[in-house]
Amino acid sequence: MEYTQLGRTGLKVSRLVLGTMNFGPQTDEADSHTIMDAALDAGVNFFDTANVYGWGENKGRTEEIVGSWFAKGGGRRDKTVLATKVYANMAPDGEPAWPNHDKLSALNIRRAVDASLRRLGTDHIDLYQFHHVDRDTPWDEIWQAMDVLVQQGKILYAGSSNHAGWHIARANETAARRGSLGLVSEQCLYNLAERRAEMEVVPAAEAYGLGVIAWSPLHGGLLGGAIRKQQEGGSSRSTSGRAADALADPAVRARIQVYEDLLAKHGLEPGEVALAWLLTRPGVTGPIVGPRTTAQLASALRAVDLKLSDDLLASLDEIFPGPGPSPEAFAW
Repeated sequence: MEYTQLGRTGLKVSRLVLGTMNFGPQTDEADSHTIMDAALDAGVNFFDTANVYGWGENKGRTEEIVGSWFAKGGGRRDKTVLATKVYANMAPDGEPAWPNHDKLSALNIRRAVDASLRRLGTDHIDLYQFHHVDRDTPWDEIWQAMDVLVQQGKILYAGSSNHAGWHIARANETAARRGSLGLVSEQCLYNLAERRAEMEVVPAAEAYGLGVIAWSPLHGGLLGGAIRKQQEGGSSRSTSGRAADALADPAVRARIQVYEDLLAKHGLEPGEVALAWLLTRPGVTGPIVGPRTTAQLASALRAVDLKLSDDLLASLDEIFPGPGPSPEAFAW
């Protein structure tokens, strides 16, 4: 496994981030523990979760599964850089949030961190992330709440997720004014097929010393050999969700076909190439992989050792061109 610093911090994390979103909804507790053990054995030390994972009536269940894995001992917690998130309405789906039981008020941050700590069975969270932007709460209040948590030893670092470039700038300018460390990471949608983050988010993260953590690196499976899987499965049902919806668009399907044909010519697996491509991108700490099985984890691990040639990278840019630098990309 390769490691890097998380943004401008001294924290050393693996280039792959183990995402736990499927633990509970799609992968049972025993298999989830097996995947986490395999990841740790392979050197993956950066685990990402969120208070809302588990979904529906089971929000919080994923954190509980991670917590029961920590409880097995064997140095599991000490070896893991633990990241979770705050923002979500934790009431069952369809039920409105009770006032101050969601978003980023100081009151909800205090309540949510204590609930996550109980579910995770730990005394601190290494990276506490704002899952979404809260347009109603000023950054001064957010940082006041986070500074208290740091002083109490409940969290070490703060990160953002799904924030625009100007949100990152405003957050860290406010933090600097207060003498706070500010955001050290941004978790954003970023992959070969979705490169809008390169316009503003990635440059802002680089400028302010944030590590970029890419979620949905396979774009819902679209970049993981979706067309080949359809053909091998004999029907469109072998590819589902976002990938199936995207492939219904003839233009998207044609582009993905070119992508898969290119990699087949090189004898490469599409999903592994999509992950390896992200590891070449400036500012990227690592992609989040969300395996449902140990076989999927093994495939993701191979991406770390996969070196893409300059010619192949150029071909990928031709298939999936980025937006270009800002402001040139939109100004003229």
